[in-house]
Amino acid sequence: MINESKLIEGEITLRDLRLSDEVSETRRSIVRYLALSMGIINPGESRQSAVSVLDAILHFQFSLRRDPTVSELSEYIGSNWAPINEKTLRYHLLQFKKAKIINNEKGRYFIFNPKIGDKYDESVWVNSYIDNIMSPIKEKMILALKELKNR
Repeated sequence: MINESKLIEGEITLRDLRLSDEVSETRRSIVRYLALSMGIINPGESRQSAVSVLDAILHFQFSLRRDPTVSELSEYIGSNWAPINEKTLRYHLLQFKKAKIINNEKGRYFIFNPKIGDKYDESVWVNSYIDNIMSPIKEKMILALKELKNR
């Protein structure tokens, strides 16, 4: 018998949520919607720190079109949400990095660069993000089906 838990290389949560008028009323509700859609938080979760970090990253990436430092992220979160402990901020940045949402270089954080296109374009980034996390799974499923067909 195969130990199936050892086969798991990663897990992906993408949720298909209804984008209602209620969701679009405030920046906070839109960011929470995105965090739920991307599996960053779970339905009913009350912790706001992950959502505030996502908001800060998205603000710098798509509104200001630049890559922030930890102190810039902390300042934004403190001004727009509530003060955040640096350890908590770095924890969420690490989790986003593990989830292949962001990367960092020379003390600056940025959303994973798309293979083609402008990294500050939200449409390009979303398409690249979904392709990057789904392509390896699709390729392995196709290979498994080809193997199955030959059995």
